[in-house]
Amino acid sequence: MRGKFITLEGGEGAGKSTQARLLTSWLHDRGFETVETREPGGTPGADAIRALLLDGDTPFTPTAEAHLFAAARADHVETLIRPALAAGRWVVCDRFVDSTLAYQGAAGKLGVDLVRSINETAIGDTWPDLTILLRTDTDTGTRRAIARDGAETDRFTNRDFAFHRAVGKAFDNFAEREPVRFAVVDGTKSIEQVAGAIRSAVETRLL
Repeated sequence: MRGKFITLEGGEGAGKSTQARLLTSWLHDRGFETVETREPGGTPGADAIRALLLDGDTPFTPTAEAHLFAAARADHVETLIRPALAAGRWVVCDRFVDSTLAYQGAAGKLGVDLVRSINETAIGDTWPDLTILLRTDTDTGTRRAIARDGAETDRFTNRDFAFHRAVGKAFDNFAEREPVRFAVVDGTKSIEQVAGAIRSAVETRLL
């Protein structure tokens, strides 16, 4: 039986990495074989592209960024995600294609449709079974990410608040258009409350 593919999305500082780890642990405790991963990255090839993408000293146009993300994603899907799902494992991924649609497509002004077409080639039919959108106050989340990472902030965290607001609005639009795939969770609550809401969504939608 094919495994399930769950992605966590949201703006900077939304708590995606923490919640991905907690969700993976919870699924494992329930007896599921699980794989926790992230984007960009997750495989040696994708991690090499991640280093290029997040290096704030290397300039890329939005078009170049979109294609680099798609290249990393293609390797990630073909090497890790698709084989894991075929083996019956549940894959939990911190960011996936919706992030590229929001960051490069909407906020980067390439256009969501164009970026979607680039990524459809990269992922084929490997779309998430469930996408958890952690909704937070965009400005607060961005400040939290900057405070957390300090001098290590990447090219995306360092963009202005208008950019991050456009990202947040794009995520909201995606969730509104695809209510079957998206479950929206209030990311401003405590870590335990957010984890509980995510578990409830998974139980309702997938179990």
